Amino acid sequence: MTHRAILFIAAAFTWLTPAMAPVATAQDAAPSAERTPAPEVYSGPAVYRAEIVATYPHDTAAFTQGLVWHDGHLFESTGQEGQSEVRKVDLETGKVLNRSAISADQFGEGLALSGREFISLTWRNGVIHRWNAKTLKPAGSKDGVPFEGWGLTTSDEGLIHSDGTATLRVLDPESFEVLRMIPVTMNGQPLPNLNELEMIDGLVYANVWQSPFIVAIDPADGVIKRLVDLRAIVDSIPMTDRDTVLNGIAWDPKKRRLFVTGKRWPSLFEINLVETEAQVR
Repeated sequence: MTHRAILFIAAAFTWLTPAMAPVATAQDAAPSAERTPAPEVYSGPAVYRAEIVATYPHDTAAFTQGLVWHDGHLFESTGQEGQSEVRKVDLETGKVLNRSAISADQFGEGLALSGREFISLTWRNGVIHRWNAKTLKPAGSKDGVPFEGWGLTTSDEGLIHSDGTATLRVLDPESFEVLRMIPVTMNGQPLPNLNELEMIDGLVYANVWQSPFIVAIDPADGVIKRLVDLRAIVDSIPMTDRDTVLNGIAWDPKKRRLFVTGKRWPSLFEINLVETEAQVR
């Protein structure tokens, strides 16, 4: 993400006090049968802050690209040529329980669970990999993919894929054919640099690369419904280099736990989202 784009998001907050609710009169108490309800008007995303519930250790050598909660464990894909792999991780200790290397000439990216397999992307190598969800053994690969791989998640419609632009793709989970494109907008403007993805309660949560924000996107129309402000957490992490950024979202649907981390971060956080009165203009 460019410095200009980061400033755009950071400057988008306008802190407001609650508006005073009008007092209803007897005449206003019941709506007239002749009146039709006004259509809901989009007024920008709701803004949330992150409240830390728990902190867990995270491997500082892990250049986190994808994060998934499955079967009681975290599964993580990492990047960098010669260091890329998919791994099974114990939440409490951060210990790697199982791992499989991605070819040394490839740069690993996003990860998603599809049926009994994990699917992982590569950045500019044009390759998508399949892995057995129990053993992490390779289960096949597809070459010749004509777009970059950044983030990946699973929906009822298919896989949802990001490539660092303001557009998401819905992919067939078997053929990886593009089923449709989703232009993503916030307040009517495209928001680029969409990275790691996670589907939560019907919304696609996306890291905005090199920013301390996560956005939640309605996959039906691409409109950003929520913006999560993680600046307090990001500011607590020692930045070893410009790539030590927020990246990694995992959702435990059974216990309704949300986890976030970053590339080479020493910690992984379980967080609650608390709605604020901030607005994005």
